[in-house]
Amino acid sequence: MVHRFRSLTQIIDLKSLLISGLAVLSTWLCLRFNIVADFPLTLIATAVVFPLVFSISTAYRRRDSALEEYASIKAHSRALYLAARDWRPNDGDADRAATVKAILREMLQSCHDMFTNPISEMDRYEPRIHRTFSDLSLFVEGMRDNGLAANEISRCNQYLSRMALAFEKLKHIYEYRTPRTLRAFSTFFIFVLPILYGPYFAYQAGQQAPWLFFITPVLFVLILVGLANIQDHLENPFDQIGADDVAINAEKFIASLDVARD
Repeated sequence: MVHRFRSLTQIIDLKSLLISGLAVLSTWLCLRFNIVADFPLTLIATAVVFPLVFSISTAYRRRDSALEEYASIKAHSRALYLAARDWRPNDGDADRAATVKAILREMLQSCHDMFTNPISEMDRYEPRIHRTFSDLSLFVEGMRDNGLAANEISRCNQYLSRMALAFEKLKHIYEYRTPRTLRAFSTFFIFVLPILYGPYFAYQAGQQAPWLFFITPVLFVLILVGLANIQDHLENPFDQIGADDVAINAEKFIASLDVARD
């Protein structure tokens, strides 16, 4: 119940209340001075709804891509860990498993720290992630020195290469967002149109009970601002603000690595 209420507050916020108040005020003034007009609603669909739906669809695809790349990092991390633990049994496998777990924990924690912080701080965290890839590369070469076959070393390097590729894709999703000009265009009309449509709301109010005159402008604003807020929360799938964000949990993943052996 608390989760649903929190999701509702992320859609209906102070911005929606502010614009609703302005729309109601505009409608009241138009009613008071008898300024009425039957405006076409196609302008709303063209200026606001269509750009917002396009942005939401694009942001949702970016989130799905982020989930796929995160899954790739985890899958290949698990494969690399199992290779270190099981491919040379009884030959220091416990030490190797502990070493690779420590590196993987640092890599995922660094990814979490980087993606949940502003882009302006990316240079602070990205080198940590690249160092973990370097450590994993040295770890694989260490398994070669311990007698692991060349074809198995090649397979481990493929796991590492796919992890690095998945990270770069995640970084680009984090760094590049949906078009800012399109979002600015929609935001402008979300603020302006509910006020300019005061004569239309006044026209509609004339066909309703007097105490219901505010229903149409409020619903109008809640729909538009709600769509805009959904787009904003999907825009960055890592910021942990929206209910549908991608959560990178290093400790949970590391704790699951040994489940298969138990």
